[in-house]
Parts: sequence; structure tokens; C-alpha cells
Amino acid sequence: MHVGHAVGIRALRLLQELGHEVIFLVGDYTAKVGDPDKDTTRKLLTNEEIEANMQGWKKQVAKLIDFEGGNPVLFKRNYDWLSKLNLGDLIKLMAHATVQQMLERDLFQKRLTAQSTIRLQEFIYPLMQGYDSVAMEVDLEIGGTDQTFNMLMGRHLVKEYLGKEKYVRTNKMMDAPDGRTMSKTKGNGINLSDTPNQMYGKAMSYDDAHILVGLELLTDTTDQELVEIKQAMDSGANPMLYKKLMAKRIVELLYGNQSACQAEKDFVQTVQRKTVAEDRVVSVNAVGTMPIAEFLKHALAGTQSSSNIKRTMEQGGVEVNGGKVTDPTKSFDFDRAVLVKFGKRAFFRPQKP
Repeated sequence: MHVGHAVGIRALRLLQELGHEVIFLVGDYTAKVGDPDKDTTRKLLTNEEIEANMQGWKKQVAKLIDFEGGNPVLFKRNYDWLSKLNLGDLIKLMAHATVQQMLERDLFQKRLTAQSTIRLQEFIYPLMQGYDSVAMEVDLEIGGTDQTFNMLMGRHLVKEYLGKEKYVRTNKMMDAPDGRTMSKTKGNGINLSDTPNQMYGKAMSYDDAHILVGLELLTDTTDQELVEIKQAMDSGANPMLYKKLMAKRIVELLYGNQSACQAEKDFVQTVQRKTVAEDRVVSVNAVGTMPIAEFLKHALAGTQSSSNIKRTMEQGGVEVNGGKVTDPTKSFDFDRAVLVKFGKRAFFRPQKP
């Protein structure tokens, strides 16, 4: 999960604090279908892939909402009811919507214009997500603006099945630092599982235009403070000051003030002052001469693919003793004193096993 999800989760936390019954729903069954994408049909996931994706989610979300205490948030999976629907139930569910309704969805319109394939299971996805609201008998659903169509389908189905109103609250979307929609698939998000230093560094990658929206959506910055920050920047104040404030508060939200302060200190030291604290350098068992890409593959312990390592090098993201290295096949003598930098904040030094 990434901080884009945190926008809605923070809204759930507020409702929890106000005493409402709150449900955190994981769409483990709808993941078998996949929410339609604007460009292509999503890959169908296996049970094993879904279970692997879910590992650690509750732990990550627990940084933002409370699953224990006097008014615990309920953790539910839509497998519990969607897996029990038979063919008759599915036909009944499909009878509550029309093809014309589905084609009103903007992403389907884009696919039609581009003459891209639309598969039948993609029409069923909004109905499946909408049925979640029926099964849980909810009064309110919170989600990003990208989920408006699906959530309104739930509102329609609640009225059809239960004869009551269901309200929908949409959140603004927080883009990724690269300007695209934040997505696990794209690999461009600030992940809830990131370390404080990773989180701070990624937040600092945002352009100045994202400072106010980041403070608004991902931190507890007050409306009055947002007005004052905007006025200050409009009057010529250095945006870097407020970008650091945004990054620090994002980390603080998930890891606390002490970790946020340390992440800021490390960023200033390693990125702005170009120095590296010894406790930031990871020792890697390596001897002799080998290609830099081979060393990095070992140092990164499988967290980066060979293609990602190569791409990072081609983009100038790898340095050896302060010099950029763009050729993955270039070899170095790792028996000598070598400091390898990968990306913005990963440092490695070879040592004899």
C-alpha cells in the first residue's frame, strides 16, 4: 500500500475517533477480476498472488487506524460473501444494471475510442464492488475520485436490495512524485512499508506544485496553516522549507517525530551536503573483480531486478567512489576501498566474507 491510500484511511480514522463503526475492507475476491484500467484489461491474479499482496497490509494500515481498543476498526475481506454467490445470485445482481450504464464510465469510453478490448468480467467488477456495500449494509463509503463510478453503483444497489440510502464521500487523489497516478503496478508510490529515510526522500522528489496538496491530504496541517504557507510562498519564501515540512510530517504520521527528525537529518547529510554517515553504509560480502551490475544484484538482495538495475544505471543513478557508472558490464576490483551508491539513498561497501 502507498500514501495515496492513506488519504482515505485518515478519513476513516476521523470517523473512528468520532465513535462511528468503521470497516476496512480488503477486496481479495474482486482482485481476481481487477478494477478496469483506462488503457488495458488488468491481469487476473491467482489466489497465491492475492494472498502475497495482502501480507502485511493490516500491519501497514494499523499505523493510521486502530484495530484494537474501545472502538476497533473491523477488518473484512469480500471473499467472505462474494465467493458464496451462485450463478442465480450473479444473474440477479447483473439485472440491476444495464450495458448503457457501464459504457457511461469514462475509462470504457476511452477504451472504445482507442478500439481497445473490453472484457465482460470488467463490466461485472463495479457490480461486485457495489455488492460489498449491500453485504455490509453500510451507510457511507469513502474512496478516491477514481472509484466514484464503483461507489455510486454500490449506492444504487443498496437502494435496490435494502431500500435505504448509502452515501459516498470521494477524496482528492495524491499523485506520485513522477506526476502519474500513484500505483503499485507502476512502482512509483511512497509505500507505507518504506523506511522513514525512503519515505522522506521520495516526498522530497515532489515538485513545488505538490507541497500544499501534500500537506493537506497526507498530514494534520490545519487550514489556517495552509493559508499562511501559501501566502509565504507567494511572497517569495523558499519552497524548499515547506517541502521539507511536508516530507517530515508525512514520515511523522507513520513513524513518529523522532524518526521523522532523523530522516530529515539524514537527507540533509546525504543529499544536500553530499556526505554519508557510516551507519548508512551497508557492508556486502564481495571479493575480487566483478561487473558492477553483478555486485549490485548481490547487494540489493533480490529487491531490484536486473532490468531495474540496468535502467537506474543508464539514468545516472549509480556511482562508484563518487563517479557515475552507466555501463552495467564495467568491472571493479572490490578488494579495494570502494563506496557504491545506488539511487539516492542506498550505499554499499564491499567486505571480505
